Amino acid sequence: MKKTHLFIMLCLFFTLVGGGVASAHVTVQPAETTQGSYEKFAVRVPTEKDIPTVKVEIKFPLDSVSISRFEPKPGWKYDLAKDASGKITGVTWTATGEGLSPTEFGEFYMQGKVADNATSILWKAYQTYKDGSVVEWVGAQGSDKPASVTKVNAKPAGAASDSHGNTAAPAAGHDQPAQQAAGSASQVPLYLSIIALILGVIALLLSLTKRKASR
Repeated sequence: MKKTHLFIMLCLFFTLVGGGVASAHVTVQPAETTQGSYEKFAVRVPTEKDIPTVKVEIKFPLDSVSISRFEPKPGWKYDLAKDASGKITGVTWTATGEGLSPTEFGEFYMQGKVADNATSILWKAYQTYKDGSVVEWVGAQGSDKPASVTKVNAKPAGAASDSHGNTAAPAAGHDQPAQQAAGSASQVPLYLSIIALILGVIALLLSLTKRKASR
């Protein structure tokens, strides 16, 4: 009987731990955008280890997006990487203070234009910790360290254009369903963990009840 209880508790532990790790990825928001639109992107960085995150690097897929503006962030500086033609190919934020502690996350904002023929934007991210270790978020979806992907929707028929002749981004209200869906998807590991915990508690109570009844 004791072995059964131990097995149940171990299953619950690894389920909870697995759910927490799965949701702690470096991601770029929003989850969806539109071809030809000017977009504000947020790089969301959680600290997974028990030491601070002190540097974050993002590489830009130039065939999908052109990033040109960056929002200053207190406690951090940023450096730009450029190719031979002067086009921005990536950005590195470096902490000027303590960085992001184990209980913190941070968001870094940038702005740019989505390519007219893009179907998705693959963001390769490199997270550096205070001990010098680097976590590379560059893998395929479903891997341990996946790169964040922004889905790019086709231009809507009859979309309005701005003064530069570029397709304007959809109104904020139109983006909300996609953002809500992305937020719901990110909570799936947590919901599964809660369900597993409830089922484990029920199994444990049933086991104890049977044990008492057999005495």
